[in-house]
Amino acid sequence: MSGQRYTPDDPDVEWCREAVQGVSRTFALTVDVLDEPMATQICLGYLLCRVADTVEDSGHIPPDEQTALLRTYEAALDPDDSTTIEEFRAAVDEWLPEEAERNDDWTVVAKSPTIMATFAQQPTDVQTAIVPPVRELVGGMAMFVDRHATNGGLRIGDRAELEEYCYYAAGTVGNLITNLLTRGDVADERVQQLYDTAEEFGLLLQLVNVSKDVYDDYTEENNVYIPNDWLEDEGISQGDLVDPTNRESAARVVKRTANHAWSFLDDAQAYLETMPLRHGNTKAAWGIPFLLAVGTLRELRDRPEDALTQRGVKITRKEVFAVVSTMSTEASVPLPRLRELIEGQPFHRVAGQSE
Repeated sequence: MSGQRYTPDDPDVEWCREAVQGVSRTFALTVDVLDEPMATQICLGYLLCRVADTVEDSGHIPPDEQTALLRTYEAALDPDDSTTIEEFRAAVDEWLPEEAERNDDWTVVAKSPTIMATFAQQPTDVQTAIVPPVRELVGGMAMFVDRHATNGGLRIGDRAELEEYCYYAAGTVGNLITNLLTRGDVADERVQQLYDTAEEFGLLLQLVNVSKDVYDDYTEENNVYIPNDWLEDEGISQGDLVDPTNRESAARVVKRTANHAWSFLDDAQAYLETMPLRHGNTKAAWGIPFLLAVGTLRELRDRPEDALTQRGVKITRKEVFAVVSTMSTEASVPLPRLRELIEGQPFHRVAGQSE
């Protein structure tokens, strides 16, 4: 892809780094504790994915238009396709909010040519590592939008479809990370171990999002990722998921989803423990989102009903700060011990910080 057609927009690494801060505080934490060149590479890979994610989540774009936009974007990512990023930008233009009304996500979509121009400056082996999983993510999102086009939003049917969606949304990102980390001289056995658990790391993080964001996904995007057959087991329809009269029954399904996420913790931990610290990779970068996921699952188990309300489920800023501070120190506590502590109670309490 190097030297291709991503002008007249100029590369702008600084803008891309700032953009991540706006669209995802959690992912920004990861980028902030990576060293170069991995920090910039992961930042750009994430923004390429975020463009597609914003289009897929948009409630104001008709499904057939969403699908067409995603397919155009995927083609623009293909180094063997003549489609340009400017064609995608022109196609999405009519669906962009007015500039003064754009949130950070839509600003990223509007600036997709800048992201692509910046990405095109990366070494060939970096582009080769990032492009296939991003294209797979985009193609998967297009497929899901098309599959559920008549529903007005995504309506996941069963556990198999939930895992399929989570693979495209996040398992692909696990493969992206692994592609970057396994460039060069890495033992075959270690490479195999990484690829055997990379998808599980991504699935864990996505299933945590599915479990904690039920209310926002339904009310803001008209998407229901909680499997329909699990809801039917409780006598609830997907359309009545956040109805207060169903709170107790729906909370049991949220907890079931969180427990399913919990089942991926061991493989995700194994992935982190196998990761090579090379190309600017650090233990903290991926340990932080892993441990924050552990804390969020703890809260989901304690109060799953909050995921069905505007209140939502999240861990406190104090706990986030304690996790980031501990993981960022050279003499940090081993990951298994941190996981054990956070499973039991908020980590800032364990770390001796006042509430």
